[in-house]
Amino acid sequence: MSHFPPPHPFSTIALLAALVVTSTGLGAQSIEAANPMVLRSVMQGMGRDMQAVTGAISSEDWALVAELAPKIAKHAEPPLSEKMRILAWLGADAGKFRVFDGQVHDAANAMGEAAKRKDGQAVIAAFSRTQQSCLACHQGFRHSFVDKFYGGR
Repeated sequence: MSHFPPPHPFSTIALLAALVVTSTGLGAQSIEAANPMVLRSVMQGMGRDMQAVTGAISSEDWALVAELAPKIAKHAEPPLSEKMRILAWLGADAGKFRVFDGQVHDAANAMGEAAKRKDGQAVIAAFSRTQQSCLACHQGFRHSFVDKFYGGR
């Protein structure tokens, strides 16, 4: 019996993408060239959206936050073959990953709803939950992910 809630259908890859958000300095390594991953571009897009949300919160541009939040919650995903490769690597930890992913999905949706109400305090709280879920996933998976798929570089 699993202790994890079911995965959210629109955010299966959110936190996997977060694993490589800070690995943009890896360059064109031979491992990456042999096994290019769409996940990197997905994470870069999410990173840009999160940075834009930060700016929008600072200027109280709730309309922009409301526009960006669903992009974070329902982000692009890599092709099925790449997702299967990553999920196979995750193995028994796939459920843990899905929990983090679901948390990002839910928090980003809450952020968007709060922005529609122009409730700045709730936007900031939901943004914080989004970031905390990203960080938890990064701390749990990023190092071993980079080792596995990018040769530790």
